[in-house]
Amino acid sequence: MTTVLIVEDTMTEAAIIGGTLRAAGFETVEATSSEDAKVKLGQRKPDLIVLDVVLPGESGFEFCRDLKDKPETTGIPIVMCSTKDSEMDKFWGMKQGASAYLTKPVVPDELVRTVKLLTKG
Repeated sequence: MTTVLIVEDTMTEAAIIGGTLRAAGFETVEATSSEDAKVKLGQRKPDLIVLDVVLPGESGFEFCRDLKDKPETTGIPIVMCSTKDSEMDKFWGMKQGASAYLTKPVVPDELVRTVKLLTKG
């Protein structure tokens, strides 16, 4: 089963994203910060990461760049998911190594389609 790590500090958003992905047949693991996500990554490597931009501590942009710089995580597709929806935000997210950039509120079909495309699932 394909595992998705959801890094989202808003409980409602995490529930929506997680519920959408579980209903589509994905297994999910949730983290509320990049620090929490690093612990989860140490326990189990996911097939894909859905990453919020605005997080406590290290931002999603910084965390994405950090993941792409490490050999053990560079191959994991990252879907940035944020309320930050300007073209510059999207450009910057992709520049940090994200595979896709979705804006909130999340469109369930778009999220599932994107995750399936990036995990070949």
